[in-house]
Amino acid sequence: MNRLAVRHLVGFAMPVSVLLGAARGGFWTFQTPLGVFLAVPILDLIVGAERDRVTPSAALALNGSIAFKSVIWAWVPIQLALLIWAARVAALGHHAPEEFAGFTLSVGLTTGCIGVTFAHELLHRHGRFERALADVLLLSVTYPHFRVAHIHGHHRHVGTEYDCGTARFGENIYRFLVRALFGNILIAWRVEATRARRRAQPPYDPRNRMIRYGVTLCVMYGVIWRLFGARGLVFWAAQSGVAIFVLEATNYLQHYGLMRPEGEPGSYLSVQAHHSWDSSHQVTNWTLINLAHHADHHLSPSKSYETLRHLADAPRLPAGYSTMMLLAMVPPLWRKVMDPHVVRWRMSHGSIAATQRT
Repeated sequence: MNRLAVRHLVGFAMPVSVLLGAARGGFWTFQTPLGVFLAVPILDLIVGAERDRVTPSAALALNGSIAFKSVIWAWVPIQLALLIWAARVAALGHHAPEEFAGFTLSVGLTTGCIGVTFAHELLHRHGRFERALADVLLLSVTYPHFRVAHIHGHHRHVGTEYDCGTARFGENIYRFLVRALFGNILIAWRVEATRARRRAQPPYDPRNRMIRYGVTLCVMYGVIWRLFGARGLVFWAAQSGVAIFVLEATNYLQHYGLMRPEGEPGSYLSVQAHHSWDSSHQVTNWTLINLAHHADHHLSPSKSYETLRHLADAPRLPAGYSTMMLLAMVPPLWRKVMDPHVVRWRMSHGSIAATQRT
């Protein structure tokens, strides 16, 4: 396998960590969260920022490489196997309450950090097979409508008041989460209802993806309850909650305070590199398949992850995703660290007070 692809297998250590933690029990069930929020930031500091620079011709050769695709495809059966095994373990009821919490948190971080990140890559692909894999991963964390809302909502309206995935300046993560959770459902429903009208179909037609997602989730949870009982059902819902939190917390830090100005009333200037926070920490990007090169992704959403790079015009986060997520969970600390960066950004881009709420 291509050596550049091999380094993106780092995230595959997380299911192994979950298994080892469950086998040891007790405090060890929390070893995966410790790895994410302690080991990864330390390794980011040791390994440092990305040094590789891929030329345009080399990037063209890498784009769509089967080695990089295989990394993503291989994850899908691993996540499904992990969830089925974990639901079975939860159903047995052998965990003390604190062990169940650590076990569930560990699985949710795995499906959120790796599974959702890989689903995000897959939903941007053009092939039906890969988009179907994205649906499988998102269904497994009870968030299938994200595919519709992300493509038709976030990428279209990023950096504007119409995007529920762009955190406003001064907005804390918990208020943002509520707005994003309900906003994504509403956006996805509106997209599907509009599509149905264009095809002269009723909004509740089975071809409406929101209807299909709803039915599929009901069937999925019914099967989980039948196979694993109430404990398994609670576990599955809880790990989904953790994964969704990771997804939306990532959205929070990727665009916090970066708003596009209006060219004319109701019309916004096009998306530029400076409308996304970037991070070039190598271990973070190896684990999250270059998700932290987010500005490049927004400029070229169909670009495969292996060709994404930091853009010179993109503002940089002061630390990697794990550290920034911990900061975000303590709003006063987050604002103390991030607000000065946003103010400097707004001054340099001539939008000091025009489009932000304080």
